[in-house]
Amino acid sequence: MSDLPATVANLNLGRRKGNRVTMDVVAERAKVSPSTVSLFLRDPEAVSSKRAERIRAAIEETGYTVNRLAGALAASHSRAVAVIVPSMINAFFSETLQAMQDVFEAKGYQLLISNSNYDPERELELMRAHLSWSPAALVLTGNQHQGARAMLEATGIPVAQMWELGDAPFHLQVGFFHEHVGAALAEHLHGLGLRHFTYVGARMHLDHRARKRAEGFSAWLAQQSCSATVIALEESTSEAVLTQVFDQLALNGDQPQGLCCSNDVLAIGALFEARRRGIEVPGQLAIAGFGDLPLSKLSAPRLTTVRPYPLEIGRTVATRLLNWIETGTLPAEPETVDLGFELIVRESTRAVL
Repeated sequence: MSDLPATVANLNLGRRKGNRVTMDVVAERAKVSPSTVSLFLRDPEAVSSKRAERIRAAIEETGYTVNRLAGALAASHSRAVAVIVPSMINAFFSETLQAMQDVFEAKGYQLLISNSNYDPERELELMRAHLSWSPAALVLTGNQHQGARAMLEATGIPVAQMWELGDAPFHLQVGFFHEHVGAALAEHLHGLGLRHFTYVGARMHLDHRARKRAEGFSAWLAQQSCSATVIALEESTSEAVLTQVFDQLALNGDQPQGLCCSNDVLAIGALFEARRRGIEVPGQLAIAGFGDLPLSKLSAPRLTTVRPYPLEIGRTVATRLLNWIETGTLPAEPETVDLGFELIVRESTRAVL
């Protein structure tokens, strides 16, 4: 005897093993039309709460799963949005992905997420792989994708670039200018009366956004007739990396200096290394980072940093794309949304002199 209720067990009678439960079966069990089930799957809020509850129960009882491939064939694209980020473990990108997922899932879309590991060749391969599944839209990180322009324009789907603003956008760019971040940090450190400056960045040969922050940092100081030593590291942080950084700082002697790091993880590592070496922060060395990670508020001293807006980036990208997807249109001209950033001044750079 089956342990299932008779009404549920009967749904399986006559179905060969491996056959999918259809939308008609769900509709019959929920006592609604198949079109109502379809509407619920696309936009749950568009269905009355009583009907939505019955449909959810029917889906759970029957084990129904959406046939995304069939939907894609019927509509020329799937209800999936492809997203490529350079790192899935980076807190910035994970927050952005969460915000995007919240917006898209509310309308029945799913994210297809891939990680390029800052490798442009891998990113190009991922683009081709995602496009083969006919996504409703594609989201890329940064604006260094001119080599893929012809391929992306041929798809006819909206393409968004996030986390960076720059030349030649596709349909949408949402983010900020990383050069301006570097300039803001340089201006802050220079305003403390410092005259020796170092910018240290990890993997800048791949992470061009970190490289642009370094360029903005150096360019602003050059306008003040000052120079910056730029240290490009192969790794994000390690004892060997920090030894290299502090050996370079030692060349400037005991004069107060400013150290700007390409991210907060590296900057917090520098705080620990400074303490280990008996270097007073901020008395002898002012340290600033980028990202405003939670640990930046807990370090001793607390870290001066730049706060981007990852959640707002995700929500803005998803909302704009969703409008174009649902209306089946593309913008007449590319749209750019500058969300800016905020300089957060804390104890690691205060009262150096």
